[in-house]
Amino acid sequence: MKKILSALTLICCLTSTFAQTKLMTYNIKYANETDGENSWSYRKDWITNQIKFYEPDIFGVQEALHTQIAYFDEQMPNYKYIGVGRDNGKQEGEYSAIFYNTNKLEVLKSNTFWLNENPTEIKKGWDAVLPRICTYGLFENKESGEKFWHFNAHFDHVGVKARQESAKLIFNKIQELNTEDYPVVLTGDLNLTPETKSIQYLSDKMLDAKSVAELAFGPTGTYNGFNFSEPVITKLDYVFVSKNGFKVKKHAVLSDSKDLHYPSDHLPVMVILE
Repeated sequence: MKKILSALTLICCLTSTFAQTKLMTYNIKYANETDGENSWSYRKDWITNQIKFYEPDIFGVQEALHTQIAYFDEQMPNYKYIGVGRDNGKQEGEYSAIFYNTNKLEVLKSNTFWLNENPTEIKKGWDAVLPRICTYGLFENKESGEKFWHFNAHFDHVGVKARQESAKLIFNKIQELNTEDYPVVLTGDLNLTPETKSIQYLSDKMLDAKSVAELAFGPTGTYNGFNFSEPVITKLDYVFVSKNGFKVKKHAVLSDSKDLHYPSDHLPVMVILE
């Protein structure tokens, strides 16, 4: 009997060692009141409740202005965020912030760098038309003690070289920071479709979570442009994971709608990682 109990205890310890993390990336469309029925004032409660419903443990946002960050911060008290505005390193301009559930995760390190030739400088890079940033953090699961890095970015929508160099810069930064070889996840609106060289580069260095998920669900694309009458086939939003440390249990593109409208011009991507 003692041997059986010991064996059961060992099995329980082994099975409870590996925690699952529910992660999301979401371009929430910057706040403005010039989009008619798609303006932020019409969307803010809807998109907040959508995130609350899915309850990600951690999620990266793109295009978020400080008013949107503050609204999420107020409406979702279980979450804190890391990140700064891209225009001045404080509150001006769009964030690529990372929100995390403080009941489950603790942030150990965090910072933001700019996607340009000198990442500590606040400026545009290469042929980009806007300054772009990447926010990152090292997180620890409070229950299991497992640690992982999360990088979240929004690539330029015009500069071809900027997108190519941004992909290289972020991967080099990952290698520079990840001296303990923890699992890494990269999320973001990369403004690139899967066949492009930069996505192929990242797919070689890391793994597109969708391609290795045990279960994949939802539309092929992620960009809907608030156009409810057309299929969503353009994929711009990604979750990449390092080749070690993560098992991708599920990958979903969430196409929730209400009254023939989407909550953002991008669909969120959610993964369950183990």
